[in-house]
Amino acid sequence: MTTKDLTFLFTDVEGSTGIVCALGNDRFADVLADSRTLICDAVARAGGRVLEARADESFAVFDEPQHAVAAALAAQRALAEHDWPTGGEVRVRMGLHTGVAWEDDGHLVGLDVHRASRIADAAHGGQVLLSADTAALVDAPLRDLGEHALPGLQTYERIFQLEAHGLRSEFPCLRGATRRGLRVALADDSVLVREGIARVLVDAGMEIASQAGTAEQLLIDVEVNGPEVAVVDLRMPPDCSDEGLQAAKEIRERFPETGVLLLSQSLEPAYATELRELGGGVGYLLKDRVADLDQFAEAVRRIGEGEQVFDPVLEPGLART
Repeated sequence: MTTKDLTFLFTDVEGSTGIVCALGNDRFADVLADSRTLICDAVARAGGRVLEARADESFAVFDEPQHAVAAALAAQRALAEHDWPTGGEVRVRMGLHTGVAWEDDGHLVGLDVHRASRIADAAHGGQVLLSADTAALVDAPLRDLGEHALPGLQTYERIFQLEAHGLRSEFPCLRGATRRGLRVALADDSVLVREGIARVLVDAGMEIASQAGTAEQLLIDVEVNGPEVAVVDLRMPPDCSDEGLQAAKEIRERFPETGVLLLSQSLEPAYATELRELGGGVGYLLKDRVADLDQFAEAVRRIGEGEQVFDPVLEPGLART
């Protein structure tokens, strides 16, 4: 029997081995029972069903993704407010994914179940992670953590973090996950310049989506490859005037998810002003800035996140670094 449109919630106590060592087996059993009760009660109140609860892990399903989010949030709050013994503070990692499963001998199986489990494995104690599928179906404050490669899964997963007042919001990088590097399109009529910039960005953990020698080819590349940022020379063939700026304007109009960083041999404040009027996700730097590898890579990242980045030698009213 095929079951559709279920939301799966996996939970797992962080550092349970350390808690056993600190409390001993008997006291740990009490702590584990309390944590399981708090999670199961939150699931039941939200209309979900706990299918498995073994050791320090649990697996629950919900017919409505919004109810699953409510259960995860309620459970995290209850866990945070509970009076745990010293050395026995319980922090639980949680993962949510919405998809399809098959019932086999009373168990739900399928790739989407595994996906939810892998998402939970990537979380830290106190953190609730959602797949893009679940995030698109719920009304909740979420932080986009970007695309990650998770163990055992062949495609990148876009992961979101549930944000909630009173709960911890800052965590280290996801556990056992590799974040997909920012994808960048390059455009410069000099192959040597393109290759040099490509090396800097690759060394900074980014991916080069394409390289072009003309603005016309750049526009084709952006349409085909959908990069997060395009790094573009201001002056390119055929006229070597403001082809890069015109391409930037067209990219921001046609592909608003792609940011643009213009590079120029010399400063052109008027062009920088035009670029700034395009809104977030744009930047303007002298080509010499590429030599400062870390700052250049950081500028590309900031533009990919929707910020404006302008060369610091521009007048204070325009420069934003």
